[in-house]
Amino acid sequence: MDLSESARAVFAVLAGASTATRPRLAADAGLSKPTVSSAVAELEAAGLAAHSGTAAGAIGRSAAVYRLGPAAGAVLAVDLGPDRTRVRGCALDGTLLAEGDGTRAEAAGTVRAVLSELPTDAPLRTIVVAVGDVTTRDGTRMRPATAKAGPVYDQVAVALPPGVPVHLENNVNCAALAELHQGAARGRDTFGYLRIGVGIGLGVVIGGRVLRGANGAAGEVARLPFPWDESREPRREALEEHIGVRSLLRRTAEAWRDGDGPCPRTAERLFALAGEGHATALAMVGRHAADIGRLAAAVSAVLDPGLIVLGGAVGANPQLLPGVRTALAELSWPTEVVSSALGDSGTVVGATRLAVARGIQTVTGVGTGRH
Repeated sequence: MDLSESARAVFAVLAGASTATRPRLAADAGLSKPTVSSAVAELEAAGLAAHSGTAAGAIGRSAAVYRLGPAAGAVLAVDLGPDRTRVRGCALDGTLLAEGDGTRAEAAGTVRAVLSELPTDAPLRTIVVAVGDVTTRDGTRMRPATAKAGPVYDQVAVALPPGVPVHLENNVNCAALAELHQGAARGRDTFGYLRIGVGIGLGVVIGGRVLRGANGAAGEVARLPFPWDESREPRREALEEHIGVRSLLRRTAEAWRDGDGPCPRTAERLFALAGEGHATALAMVGRHAADIGRLAAAVSAVLDPGLIVLGGAVGANPQLLPGVRTALAELSWPTEVVSSALGDSGTVVGATRLAVARGIQTVTGVGTGRH
C-alpha cells in the first residue's frame, strides 16, 4: 500500500495499541505532533484509521482517540491439529472477530463458517495455517519428506479466498510463540516448548525469537535416533512412536491386569484413573513421565534453555511434572519445567499472533517485530 513513511509508522503503533491519542502516537512512533497529525489524516482518508471518541487529559483538555478503520482489514489463523481444527479471524489490532472449532474432517467447513462471520468491509490481509509438518523458510509449502498434513490442507486450501497470501508454519513453533507472549514463558526470552501428544515436537526460542534452523526443521526431536541398543537398529521417527499417545495406550493395555477394571482407551481416562490413585494407571503415568524427562534431558543438554514448557494433549497434564522433573534432575543440570498455560488453544493463539504481524506488514510494507 502506498503510504508515507510516517503514516506507516503511525499505523503500526495504532495496531499495537488498539486505541491511542495523537500525543501517544507521537511518543510511541517517535514523531512530532504536526507529523502525526498529517499521518493520521492520511490514514483516515484511506480508511485505515478512524476517530473513536475523546479522552480527558491531565489538565482538563480532551484529546481525540483513534482506532483502526475498516479498511485496515482482518487476518485468519487456522490450526490443523491431529484431531481438531481451530480457526480464528481477528482485526489487525488482535481483536477477535470470529472463531470456530471442528473435527479434522470438518476443517474446510469450519474455515468457511469463520470467514462468513468476518466483516464484509474488512479486506482479508493474510492467512496463517499451522500444520504438523516442517515448512519451507518462506512459509509457502511443506517439505515433501514430512507432509503429514497434506491431504487435509488441500481440502482447506479450497475454502480459502483466492488472492490472499497464505503462510504455513509448524504448529509447535506457533505454540511456542504463544507461550512466549501470552503463556507460561512470559518474561523468559530463552526456553524450549516440548509438545507431547499424538506426536512429539520441540519449539526452540532463543533471544525472544523462534529458531527455525537451516532447513526449517529445528526442534524435530522425532528424528532423534532411537533406540540406542546394540541389539536393535535405530528407526526413523521411532522416538515419536515410543513417546506418542498411541504407544502409551498400547503399553497400558499390555500392563493392565484382570482386577484393574476396564482398560482406559484414551489418555484422558488414564490420567483420570491415575488421579484417583489407581495403581497400574499411576505406574504407567510415572513411566511415561520418566521417558519425557529423558527427552527433556537431551533437549537441556543441547540447548541449555533454562526453562522447558510441557504442552500438547498429553504433555500439558500436570500429573507428569513430578516424574519429568525427577528424571531431568538425575540426567542434566538444573532446568525449570512447567506445564503449558494455554493448553489446546496455544497453536491457534500463536498462529493468530503471527497472522496479525504479517497482516500489519502487508499494510505498512515493513516488518513489525511483534512475532
